[in-house]
Amino acid sequence: MSTPSPQLLMAAARQTLGMGKRKGPPRAVCLHLAGEVLAVARGLKPALLCDHTSAGAVALQSYLEELQGLGFLTVRLHILEIGENNLIVSPEHASQHLEQVLLGTTALVDVSCSQSHPSVCSLDQLQDLQSVVTEIITHFQELRKDVSLGVSYSKLHPSNWNLCTVFGILLGYPVSYTFHLNHRDGNCLAMTPLRVFTVQISWLSGQHPILLYSFSVPESLFPALRNFLSTWEKELRTRFRAQNDFGDLSISSELVTLPAVAL
Repeated sequence: MSTPSPQLLMAAARQTLGMGKRKGPPRAVCLHLAGEVLAVARGLKPALLCDHTSAGAVALQSYLEELQGLGFLTVRLHILEIGENNLIVSPEHASQHLEQVLLGTTALVDVSCSQSHPSVCSLDQLQDLQSVVTEIITHFQELRKDVSLGVSYSKLHPSNWNLCTVFGILLGYPVSYTFHLNHRDGNCLAMTPLRVFTVQISWLSGQHPILLYSFSVPESLFPALRNFLSTWEKELRTRFRAQNDFGDLSISSELVTLPAVAL
């Protein structure tokens, strides 16, 4: 597959999403979105949260269809709406990822404000979350019965879901924050040293790297989470080697301490 010219990728975003009109999001934003979509298609991340644009699911569907028409996408992608948030997912890759989550490959960190400090917990301790993950897997399995390559759309209606935790899992983070929903007045991460991980890959020549992942873990829990992070990194590097669209995989981390952390 040859990558369409940057001009064609920009035109696809502008025509369907309105990106780039009237001195709107610049060229780099349009191309970065295309790169992130390609990363989902190549299995480098299970899902993409569409926070680049306020466009709705219909516009996103048109955008992905434009990319398919350009020969940019050769696998089926799906738009999943959860709680007025749109995600672009590969049903196959996402369901495989969530099945591994049920086996314990993702760590969960409880940051409820009722605690004095963050603590590691397991999916087995959070039966409601386990049920949500199972429900989403079933949803994706139904989608996979459709063998067409068209861009599909569906909506899930969250009922008392912790969307912060669910999105962290869906986006493929090896560590996801969770907290008690009845404690809505913050979390216990304020002034807590956090190790922020950033994963970038190169794509088009002369363009900024694509931000593939960005997440944090409490530095105090880093030793306890090291195995989860190492396994995740090893699997990511394996998937990276299996494709040839992107180069220069870079995984870095830095310590930050903030007076308040929004989740």
